[in-house]
Amino acid sequence: MQAIDIIVGSQMGSAEYVAEQLLESLENQGINAVLHEQPDLSQCTNSYWLLVTSTYGAGDYPDNLLPFIEALNGTETMADRCFSVVGIGDSNYDTFNHAANNLATLLKEKGAKQLLEVKKIDVQDPELPEDTALAWLPQFVESLPQ
Repeated sequence: MQAIDIIVGSQMGSAEYVAEQLLESLENQGINAVLHEQPDLSQCTNSYWLLVTSTYGAGDYPDNLLPFIEALNGTETMADRCFSVVGIGDSNYDTFNHAANNLATLLKEKGAKQLLEVKKIDVQDPELPEDTALAWLPQFVESLPQ
């Protein structure tokens, strides 16, 4: 199996922490993964992407993800990529997980193949976001070609 790029969009650090936990779990399973905390599209060269992002402000992408999104918008096709998105948000807001949904839509418009529906994690849930993401991770691993 090829390596996985874990691409992080985090404004306050919660999505970054979740991504770090997912990285550790993947590595413990013998899966090679690369964490991109300041994602640069030119450095995300693996065919499989796991994107972990929060939503900021009025449904916006976190600041650290903006250059990556701009580069994606300027790309003709991402048909050689397969991806899944984990969104972290607060259901008290009507923009709950907008960044995660918008990111999945953008990648699909660029021809990338979505492996799983967007995993929407609500910080209002009693479980910690990283625990919810780790419980979901086996579905992502199973979706990858062997």
